[in-house]
Amino acid sequence: MDTIRSLRCFVRAVELGSLSAVAREERTTQPTVSKLMAALERELGVRLLERSTTSLQPTPQGSLFYQRALGVLAEYQEAVAEARGQTDTPAGLIRVNAPAAFGQFRLNALLAAFLEQYPQVDIELILDDRMVDLVKEGVDIALRQGGELPPDAVARLAGVSPRHLVAAPAYLRHRGQPRRPAELADFDYIRFAWLADGDMLTLRSGDKVESVATRGRYRVNHALAIRESLAAGGGIGLCPLWLVQDLLDSGALVRVLPAWEGQPQALRLLSPSRRYQPLRARLLLDHLVANIAQLPGYANAQPPSWNP
Repeated sequence: MDTIRSLRCFVRAVELGSLSAVAREERTTQPTVSKLMAALERELGVRLLERSTTSLQPTPQGSLFYQRALGVLAEYQEAVAEARGQTDTPAGLIRVNAPAAFGQFRLNALLAAFLEQYPQVDIELILDDRMVDLVKEGVDIALRQGGELPPDAVARLAGVSPRHLVAAPAYLRHRGQPRRPAELADFDYIRFAWLADGDMLTLRSGDKVESVATRGRYRVNHALAIRESLAAGGGIGLCPLWLVQDLLDSGALVRVLPAWEGQPQALRLLSPSRRYQPLRARLLLDHLVANIAQLPGYANAQPPSWNP
């Protein structure tokens, strides 16, 4: 019996809840995975998985064995990496998850440069704004902007992007300039569609914090669409600088109420909390941290404590 392969398949079966899903990952058949699990159970003399027509769950003994198996696989991976030494060539697949707008607008070029540097590495980029389960979905690295982070992931800060109010010059010539935050309620405000605070906008200037109920007829669930709408003169919006720095530099957008700003947006790289990471994933993490900090609109700094 191939013990390491059996352990790996068992661990993924628990995490995915499906032998068919494990078979797809292993590029084999579901009967082959079933035979591996049966052989492992015979070897141990206990039932590890409870199977039904609709689900697969670990038995109490299986849950305990799962925790031990994680440790065994981590030790094995570390031993392999140590035996190969620093001359080991990174190879294999890295699954990356990122917010749709950031992935499309900024991440593609960074990943292309990494692929050119390491020709034996493959990358699968999944653009998705939801918070994925890294372990269950087999994600090696996830990029997340702001918000709460899952407790079972290791987070590494890649950069912080200030958020400023911006609008197209033509819009401001037509509608005028707000002089204080409260006047934003009289302007067309473009915002992300699923904000927890809805139309409420909180801004800070030094020690002063103000909240205003904005008014807008256009809400969008994609940051690039917000960027295009603002540049086309659709209204005023609060945007992270990574999204609009080039438009500010060219004059296509200008700042509104420049003394005020929104909560800065931190970008973090998440990885599963297992102790061992393949060399290819560690190298990509380092590559992203080094290069995201150099992108327009980012500062490589700790996110400020801001509790309006």
